[in-house]
Amino acid sequence: MCGIVGYIGDREAQPILLAGLKRLEYRGYDSSGLAIILPKKNSISIRKSPGKISMLERLVKNKPLSGSVGIAHTRWATHGAPTQANAHPHEDCRGELALVHNGIIENYEELKAQLIKEGHAFRSQTDTEVIAHLIEKFYHDIPLEEAVRKAIKLLTGSFAIGVISAREPAKLVGARSGSPLIIGVGRNENFLASDAPAVLASTKEIVFLDENEVAILSREGFKVTDFDGQPVSKKTVRINWDIAQAQKNGFAHFMLKEINEQPRVVENLLNSRIAQETNSINFEEQHIPATKLQNIKNIFIVACGTAYHAGLVGKYILESVCAIPTQIDVSSEFRYRDLLIGPETLVVAISQSGETADTLAGVREAKKRGASVLSICNVLGSTLTRESDGIIYTHAGPEIGVASTKAYTAQLTALYLFTFYLAEIRDILSPAKISKYLFDLRRIPKQQELILKEQNNIARLARRHSHLGSFLYLGRKINYPSALEGALKLKEVSYIPAEGYAAGEMKHGPIALIDEYRAVVCIASASKVYEKMVSNIQEIHSRHGKIIAIVSSGDKEVVELTREVIYIPKVEEIFSPLLVALPLQLIAYHIATKRGCDVDQPRNLAKSVTVE
Repeated sequence: MCGIVGYIGDREAQPILLAGLKRLEYRGYDSSGLAIILPKKNSISIRKSPGKISMLERLVKNKPLSGSVGIAHTRWATHGAPTQANAHPHEDCRGELALVHNGIIENYEELKAQLIKEGHAFRSQTDTEVIAHLIEKFYHDIPLEEAVRKAIKLLTGSFAIGVISAREPAKLVGARSGSPLIIGVGRNENFLASDAPAVLASTKEIVFLDENEVAILSREGFKVTDFDGQPVSKKTVRINWDIAQAQKNGFAHFMLKEINEQPRVVENLLNSRIAQETNSINFEEQHIPATKLQNIKNIFIVACGTAYHAGLVGKYILESVCAIPTQIDVSSEFRYRDLLIGPETLVVAISQSGETADTLAGVREAKKRGASVLSICNVLGSTLTRESDGIIYTHAGPEIGVASTKAYTAQLTALYLFTFYLAEIRDILSPAKISKYLFDLRRIPKQQELILKEQNNIARLARRHSHLGSFLYLGRKINYPSALEGALKLKEVSYIPAEGYAAGEMKHGPIALIDEYRAVVCIASASKVYEKMVSNIQEIHSRHGKIIAIVSSGDKEVVELTREVIYIPKVEEIFSPLLVALPLQLIAYHIATKRGCDVDQPRNLAKSVTVE
């Protein structure tokens, strides 16, 4: 949600800020802007516009800004419509300082009312502008960072901010509480950003700010303090992502590129976690002691959106393989429950970004009750990983498309590996059985490649159904979550209403929806419940429903009921979600592109939901 970029150095700031914003487009936004200190005039000039960054680029092309210190922002509207006035950056009354902000200020109305009484004039409807005026209120005969610290202590809510001042043109100040913020460390230049891709073209040396920290950047270096001004020692982390990984590399969209990256992502994850010589599973960042994991009595999985669907698959495999009672909640519900958890509970938190606000809040509640927390995450050094007892990094590389694809199958792979690791240390499965599971898991990337070789056929099938007004997705057992995920993908990128259901529930309502105006996607791969899925498909067929079936190669029964069939390789039932995911993603992608939708940046959606 929203994006922040800040720069201070010897180069022109404008092109650096614009390039950084473009690399954060995946976060979701509806307006953008930048502010640069003009050294010759000793003032700040702002350009901002609703719409895409291309609108801002046209604006600065006609009215360019020259200076080497600046901040920029992409806004996802919360308080106030996406207008020029509401776009960031925002100024104080005197135009002496400018500010960008991610997050939500919950007490902004009372602060705004008080500031108006004190004579401050507001130009926008945003909660953000309150922060600029609060800093102005304290910015007398003290350094900018001190005024920032005084102001943010009055805020309730979540924020990451970047601030510049014409009065102190050699300084860039940032602060965070509840929203992510990083420092990019360069030579004679430094960067501020909400996410690493914004700065990877210039530096891979990153400092992750923790909760309630303030950063003061200059050309020469940086320092970090807490909100009381006490110095905080920070370590630099080197990010190994190549900037090329965040580019399309010849694909029409990031989403399609990331769908096609999945075999490599899964294979790399397996190779990095399974020792060739011993066939043992290693998690180098998993610091929860084996003795602790041997004694856990139950597991809670917390996640949102696509990560929640990965967690649902995780529940199936943890219970079936390890026989550990496992519950799962969407994070926004988990955080408000009367949680019956304690020291013998393991909480598994799943988040691609590691900055999902509801998941972080749930983790903090769990830790208060003494539970151990294991996070499955893609982003090195993210808030979730720093607050967890153990970490399994998915190493999927930057996922730019808002609709998650490769992160999902990477999360699934991590859950399979953790399940077998847990079965091993709890002595539930024999080494031979675990080796057989790992052998089958290692075959998955090649089987995914076979599916991707058929994507032209899947594309034609999808486009034939792009005119339909709604979709129903049905699956059973371990592929019920796959049905939910398939429906979510279609909704996200094509805006077509879609529902995912357990196929056994079809007679309890969804069967009333079946007619010639909607499609029913049936996941009927080889499994113990295959015949029951065939029965569901026969019921749909008898009502003249339009059936799209995902079946295992060699299927004989389903192909008698529909010609719209997608084949996947035969695989052990437990691993089928790793294959089923790909045709579901391709169906959504090709229907959406046929309808002319922006699949990489769907309307109203953000990649990382950092506010409640």
